[in-house]
Amino acid sequence: MKRVLPPYGIWILVIVSMATASREAKAEEEHDAKSYVEPEISERDRRFWAFRAPERPAVPQGERKEGTHPLDAFVEHTLRSVGIPGLSASAAPETILRRLAFQTTGLPPTPGEVRRFQTAWQKNPDAALDAAVSDWLARPAYGEHWAQHWLDVARFAETDGFEHDKVRSEAWRYRDWVIDALNQDLRYDRFVALQIAGDELEPENPEAWVATGFLLGGPDMPDINLEAERRHNVLNEMTGAIGAVFLGLTLECAQCHDHKSDPISQADFYRMRAVFEAFDLPKKNESLPVVFPVDGSREVEGNLYLRGDFRRPGPALAPGVPRIFLASEESEQVFGGHPRAEFARWLVREEQPLVARVIVNRVWAHYFGEPLVGSPSDFGKLGERPSHPDLLDWLAIEFMEQGWSLKWLHREILLSHTWRQASRLAPGANAEEEQDWRHRLEIDPDNRWLSRQRRQRLSGEMIRDSLLFLAGRLNSKPGGPGVRPPLPPEVTVTLLSKQWPVTRNPEEHDRRSIYLFARRNLRFPFFAAFDRPDPNQSCGRRYVSTTAPQALTLLNDDFVWRMSEATSQRAAASGPLETASERVDDAFRRVLGRLPDEEERRLGVRFLEQHPMEQFYLGLFNLSEFLYLD
Repeated sequence: MKRVLPPYGIWILVIVSMATASREAKAEEEHDAKSYVEPEISERDRRFWAFRAPERPAVPQGERKEGTHPLDAFVEHTLRSVGIPGLSASAAPETILRRLAFQTTGLPPTPGEVRRFQTAWQKNPDAALDAAVSDWLARPAYGEHWAQHWLDVARFAETDGFEHDKVRSEAWRYRDWVIDALNQDLRYDRFVALQIAGDELEPENPEAWVATGFLLGGPDMPDINLEAERRHNVLNEMTGAIGAVFLGLTLECAQCHDHKSDPISQADFYRMRAVFEAFDLPKKNESLPVVFPVDGSREVEGNLYLRGDFRRPGPALAPGVPRIFLASEESEQVFGGHPRAEFARWLVREEQPLVARVIVNRVWAHYFGEPLVGSPSDFGKLGERPSHPDLLDWLAIEFMEQGWSLKWLHREILLSHTWRQASRLAPGANAEEEQDWRHRLEIDPDNRWLSRQRRQRLSGEMIRDSLLFLAGRLNSKPGGPGVRPPLPPEVTVTLLSKQWPVTRNPEEHDRRSIYLFARRNLRFPFFAAFDRPDPNQSCGRRYVSTTAPQALTLLNDDFVWRMSEATSQRAAASGPLETASERVDDAFRRVLGRLPDEEERRLGVRFLEQHPMEQFYLGLFNLSEFLYLD
């Protein structure tokens, strides 16, 4: 006869089984904690290029002409080694100025600036470029443009993300600090250190406290049920971001186990996380602050979390750094009373093999469309190897010796002939020039060896700002809380109540794109169409797509139509243009920075016989020549 347990008997079995499972889990946890053995670091690991401090390479001599830029000497040496005689011809002066203006400030040059540069170029190209580079790097728009590159990396947004996407009311202060730091050419080593420990390094400087907003730039879930889990997630995300942004390493892969490819153990990850253990998690009803909150009563010591589970703290770990950065297995780097300040100083030592290389590589990528190391946030063994390793190390060492000056680095790149190269064969080229160009394409089809300049598409922010600039509508007001322009109705109906309250002053809607409110769960539609990255994680490199919605946006978006109308009205108000031919010439100068050729002028005049001028501007805004830098 089958025995049937009474109802309370079932509960007894459940309780007993739960207790047994708990004892087994605890025993497993104790076993894992005792049995964890940190893997050794081999000599082969230490010899890997990224973990060796850069050494100054000799500038190649070869067929180097007197006065050749060292950067060009490295590139030409590589080109000759693959069978290409040297760098290609320089681009036309109007192309160079347009490239310079957009890449330094994110805005186009005016027709007057183009004419003046062409005149100066005819007299002395080197002097003309030198003066133009100094001019554009000194403009406030430089910091506003390059700050967006940094905010991509810093995973900046003004909300928490996740379901409720709560607003961080003071987050914009960190964005403004980045802009000001870049415009002032703050030393990069200090720029880094302040974002790690500004409050400890310069406690009397309120701006230094704001800089630590970088640490809390990632997503957060204040409404999570377990505060311990929330804190664990925030600290892990923070540690992974520091590894990616400053060291170019995928440290986050070691949260749950030893890194599968790089010599980074799980203990290494939690040693570095222990640097930030004094973190005081804001309460659920508080906005994530713009400064790093510290709990002075919390012990500065961390744990290895078994399998990355916040409920399973393992061996205790003192604040430190991954062992691969130490001289040997016997070396030790433990940070004491102010671990963040000590870590920040360690991070920007000249002996540190990665920090200078990583930022040099990031800056290079924005000028050439391709970094020297193709995986800018992964210099580890699964990342790409540098295409020009000696050039990378030379730039890194010079950068440090020049006072970690980012503007020095910009100038060094912009004054090189490598940057000046044409991206395509010039119209009217002779047979010898055509043969040379075909040879370059055959030997270097992907332009890995820098045999020419690479065409680059403007970002969504640059397109929007350029349209406002050409229309005479760009509001150059700096700083302040994020602005919310109106959104398309098809977007607003998907939002929760009060998620996008439109800024009341319509003049604010025409601010530069860097000042638009950055909501983590809603990328501004115009930017989303043109590949703005997800701010939930650090983005070391924007990937560029070509999609139908981009063309549809530029042809049909209400904003683009309004800008074409405003540009047409601005041109008409600037002076009398009696003939259609004059209007076509003026439009080309404004939008593309050059005059049309005869065929373009003929087609333009023919178009204006049947269509208004604002539609002609709309057509120019849709040209590849407007959307791409040659």
